[in-house]
Amino acid sequence: MLENKAIRTELSELGEFGLIHELTKNIKLKHKSTIKGVGDDAAVISYGSKQTLITTDLLIENVHFDMTFMPLKHLGYKTAIVNFSDIVAMNGIPRQLIVGIGASNRFSVEALKEIYKGIYLACENYKVDLIGGDTVSSVSGLFISGTAIGEAAKNEVVYRNTAQKGDLIFVSGDLGAAYMGLMILEREKQAFKADPNLQPDLEGHDYILGRQLKPEARTDITKLLKGVGVIPTSMIDISDGLASEILHICTDSDKGCSIYEDKLPIDPATVSMANEFNIDPTTCALNGGEDYELLFTISQKDYEKVKDIYGISVIGHITDKSEGINLISRSGTQVPITAQGWDAFLKGKEKN
Repeated sequence: MLENKAIRTELSELGEFGLIHELTKNIKLKHKSTIKGVGDDAAVISYGSKQTLITTDLLIENVHFDMTFMPLKHLGYKTAIVNFSDIVAMNGIPRQLIVGIGASNRFSVEALKEIYKGIYLACENYKVDLIGGDTVSSVSGLFISGTAIGEAAKNEVVYRNTAQKGDLIFVSGDLGAAYMGLMILEREKQAFKADPNLQPDLEGHDYILGRQLKPEARTDITKLLKGVGVIPTSMIDISDGLASEILHICTDSDKGCSIYEDKLPIDPATVSMANEFNIDPTTCALNGGEDYELLFTISQKDYEKVKDIYGISVIGHITDKSEGINLISRSGTQVPITAQGWDAFLKGKEKN
């Protein structure tokens, strides 16, 4: 799955500068704000009166992704998307991307070019300029770091610490699908280890597999909100699970919340697969992570403006801090929400 073994150019054949040229020779800049891209010690961008947004994410082999089932092109695409999503969660527009790669000699030039195909595709789809980066040697494995730069008008930047009591809590798309996609891939990996002659059983799971391997940043949602004149009072993207993200919003905003279990949007394919794994679908929605949907709050006075927007669901409301951060079960029971999703530094936890 790593590469086409019929063609393999060793990294040592090109060297650092030759490799950089090979990976970046086809870049074409799209924005006037990109003054200087690849080819100097730093990129130069200019936004004038706009707010500049910068974010970075590091993906590490066998921690954040597993080469057993992660196609290289998809890995490149996902590297870009997870960064774009952070810019979108600030109500901004991603404009530039910088990528750093550390690769061992297990990876060839063709392998890294395949990763860059995915990065290029994401940049093309989201109209983002790839403006530079770094390539280094790794003792073992693969490391990819992405840094996205975006822009937003000064009065339109949205933070996670500005939710107000009475605000409605919304989420885009559906939740838990990426986690169930990962569960299928892990299951088939273990089956392959037990019997290398087995073919992976992935038939009929395109949606949840796609949510894990090729997520998207929800620029469409922020455009729709702007189209009806609504700026969220707070917002965050769901990378570590709904529970973790609502805890961020409430803790940072010094507020509580009530989220209703029966309002959580969960795709039927996710429910079906969760049942097959004997997992509560609500658990997948709360703690699965990697959905890269948007979790945001809006003032109640703006509800009429957004109620007909397709692809968003109201799942609860912000309360006073004293009321706690709670899930209201289908039976009406109030359950405190705790984060059980991804934490990069919890011993023994692993994310693919």
